[in-house]
Amino acid sequence: MTVDELHAALRSGFLTPEQSAALTLSEWLKGNATGTTALHLAAKYGLLPRLPAGLVTEQSLLLKNDSGYTPLHHAALNGHLNQVPIEFLRENLLSARSNSGYTVFHVAAASGHLDQIPAQLLTLERIKTATDLGNSLLHEAAENGALDRFPRALLNAEVLAAKNASGETVYHVAALNGNLRQIPSEFLTPDTLLAKTASGDTVLHAAALSGGLEQIPAALLTKSNLILSSRSGYTVIHAAAETGQLAKIPREALTGDLLLTRNDHGDTAMHAAAFEGHLNQLPPEIITEALLNTRNYGGVTPLHIAINRGFIEQIPLEFRPKPPSAWKRFLAKLGF
Repeated sequence: MTVDELHAALRSGFLTPEQSAALTLSEWLKGNATGTTALHLAAKYGLLPRLPAGLVTEQSLLLKNDSGYTPLHHAALNGHLNQVPIEFLRENLLSARSNSGYTVFHVAAASGHLDQIPAQLLTLERIKTATDLGNSLLHEAAENGALDRFPRALLNAEVLAAKNASGETVYHVAALNGNLRQIPSEFLTPDTLLAKTASGDTVLHAAALSGGLEQIPAALLTKSNLILSSRSGYTVIHAAAETGQLAKIPREALTGDLLLTRNDHGDTAMHAAAFEGHLNQLPPEIITEALLNTRNYGGVTPLHIAINRGFIEQIPLEFRPKPPSAWKRFLAKLGF
């Protein structure tokens, strides 16, 4: 049986006990084109109990594929660390780093299987361990929606506020991936949600960009917070207008002045909403002729943008331009 045939059999679940027993240890530990061994796949698909005796050793569990992942990384990915003999669930094996700095702890946190790791190994310092991108175990859990399976006793303000290489806290990563509600509400304070990344984005920016502005407590959706800008002049209200989040802003905060907030290019939030087709999220009474005819630095108005983008039906009837006369249509055909 070739390496590729063996891997195909493991992926499909059709490796018979007779075929397994006929394989030598070297065949189990021979890598394919990416350096992945049959032991890696057996760990990934929960087949470790079916392996021949003597195959699972400290040495074999530290074998890395071309990405630097060991069989233990693969076992953690799908929740099969509970098939690994307990004597191998030690810090030195679980701390093996991939090429990008991911340890088995990181993979277990991302997949929601930290409960399969001995509790005494999950210390505060271990939680802070960073990948090459600066992500802690909590960053990985936040990105992958596994915060609700993170041991509650290990959550505190310090680890949640830790920043990765981009200056993102766990709150930013959770909001950007729609998982902010997995963080206990007592930690969702104004200070944590208004903290900025290296590029100046708050957690409100992240929630608006991801389409999850409802994750933010309504009390924080005030004008002063919605006009907070990043270093590039990108505000929360612009992000909300672009991603269709305007209807999630409390009505008392959604005013004409707010919608006239400009970015560094002179575009207002009205321009952003018109471009993406989200003017229909605004209460009809808030849309005025003045708002629709506000020009950006290039002289373009939200009205022009909505018409050119095919969203004229989102403009109140009284503000829509009259259809061109027969004479104007004739001139247009002539190229004038």
